[in-house]
Amino acid sequence: MAATSLKLPDPLKQRLARLAEAAGVTPHAYMVDTLSREVQRAELREQFVAEAAESERETLTSGKAHPLEAAFGYLEAKLAGRKVKPPRARAWRASK
Repeated sequence: MAATSLKLPDPLKQRLARLAEAAGVTPHAYMVDTLSREVQRAELREQFVAEAAESERETLTSGKAHPLEAAFGYLEAKLAGRKVKPPRARAWRASK
């Protein structure tokens, strides 16, 4: 494991120490866990943005999309445990 020096403002260090104590871990363990979770969140956000951009490219290229109400209806049915066919993409045209 690589060592990193991190200078923290005293008020932040005190807050971290208090939260670590309440969690029953050392401040170091608390900071490592917190940083790990935040890195994971940032990576998930990057993945979401990349997938959204790809979806937009596919939609613009194909000229087809799923109507919002059809997508919501499908998801609601799936969550309710009903067997339902996925909605079909329909042709659309972009606003000018």
